[in-house]
Amino acid sequence: MNYSSEIVNNIFEIKFTGDLIGENNGPEVIEKINDVINQGIKNAIVDIEEVRYINSSGIGVLITILTKFRNKGGEIVLVNPSEHVKKLLIITKLQAIFTIVDSKEQAKDKFK
Repeated sequence: MNYSSEIVNNIFEIKFTGDLIGENNGPEVIEKINDVINQGIKNAIVDIEEVRYINSSGIGVLITILTKFRNKGGEIVLVNPSEHVKKLLIITKLQAIFTIVDSKEQAKDKFK
């Protein structure tokens, strides 16, 4: 799993690529999330368009990100999951917990 992140207009944007397997850099991602939240950022866009595969640890990373932002009164939006990831979110019933949109523009509109 690779990721890149930036803060744009007071929204944390993180993009995952490859396989979202939390064991590899999950702790590093969570540490980054903690730093961002400590800066007062409350909302995040999580771009998972280029995630090919996700395992239970990867799902755990997404749930941890969601929990941390919601505990601070914020929200996260998942952007454009692949068909494989969408199916997994449906099977695990997580599509009911996450806000999922098709584009980064739609995600930004959720925070207006």
